[in-house]
Order: sequence, then structure tokens, then C-alpha cells
Amino acid sequence: MQTAITREHDEFVNPYLAARTAWDERYGDLIARAKNWRFAAFACAAIAFLAVGGLILQARQSRLVPFVVAVNELGRPVASGVAATSGTLPEAVMRASLADFVTEWRSVTIDWTFQRAQINRVFAQIAQGSRAQVAISEWYRSDPPQNRAQKGSVEIEIKAVLPTGEKTWEVDWTEINRLATGQQQGKENYKGLFTVVVNPPQSEEDARENPLGIFVTDATWSRVF
Repeated sequence: MQTAITREHDEFVNPYLAARTAWDERYGDLIARAKNWRFAAFACAAIAFLAVGGLILQARQSRLVPFVVAVNELGRPVASGVAATSGTLPEAVMRASLADFVTEWRSVTIDWTFQRAQINRVFAQIAQGSRAQVAISEWYRSDPPQNRAQKGSVEIEIKAVLPTGEKTWEVDWTEINRLATGQQQGKENYKGLFTVVVNPPQSEEDARENPLGIFVTDATWSRVF
């Protein structure tokens, strides 16, 4: 009796559905896996494209880090370090930079080639169009160092470099006047107030002229009696 019912049930099985079921069981899994592999391949290609693009972008960016070496009058290194890339520098660096600036600005030497190099370095540390540029340019015109060098030289002795504000510094110095023979003629004491900003160099040329990026924007000074 049970066998007859089974046979009767089998006679009414839809052959299309049976074939579809057999197809899904045999090939459906293969199609699904192929679809997954295609998706994985596209994902890998996208990741590789992004990675290569990132490497090209990184390679085009400069990886040079300025390294500054400070030397004394004899050309011997006295300090060194990586140049700062932000708008803040250590106080000791600011002190040394301003001391060098005043020394090169106020010094007078009988060697005009050396004197001209000093003048160029001075203006490389002055912000273009600033009040400091106007004031120091007028000072050079009113008392040219090449004229003063005919009478002798001027040595600069820095007494103190003190911060008076976030961007303002006070510098005290003594100018020692000497005759052409080297004999000391007299001394004069000065006090100056300087406003500075830090603008790190953006090119190799800027780095050669002013590696620390310290620029004087305002300068006032007077003799102290």
C-alpha cells in the first residue's frame, strides 16, 4: 500500500522543478564562489590602485630636513641641530640669532668684501617692507660703513639679549672704536628693541640665506650714556 502511494506521488513531481533543484545543487555553488572571487579581485585592484597612488604622492613630497650648523669667527662648529619647521624656536637659538644680527649690522671692517657680505646677511634677516628695513636702510645711508672704515674699525660686544614680550627682544651691546692702526679710540654703549617673527624657509635658496627663518620686523635703538 505504501509503495503504491509513493509511486503515485512520484508521477506528479514537476520535472522542471526537479531539474532546477539538480542545477542549483550541482552548479549554484560554483557560480556563487565565482562571483565572490570576482568581488575579491576588484577589491584587491582598488586597494592596489590606492596604495600606488599614495606612494607616488609621497615620493613627490620633499623629504629633506634642514640641518643647521652654527660656527664661530674661526669657522669652527659650536652648535648644530635640525632646523625648526614651526613658528617656535628655542630661546637660546633666538638669543644667538639676534646677537649675530646686531654684530653683523653694527660691525665695521676695513675689508670691504667681508663688510659687503655682512650687509647682505643683515638684510637677509630683515622682513621685506617692514619698519626695520626702512630704519636700518636709512642708518646705512646716513653713515656708510665704507666711509667709517677709512678711519678705522668697530667691534661689537654683546652684553645681554633678553625677551621683553612674545616677539620682542632687548639687546644691549658695546661698540669698540679702533683706529686703522688697531689702537682703541673709545667705547659706546647701545640698547635696542627688536621685534621678530619666525617664518621657516620654503626653498633651498631661502634656507641658504636664512636657515632658521628668523626675521626682524621692527628695530629701534639708542645710545646709552
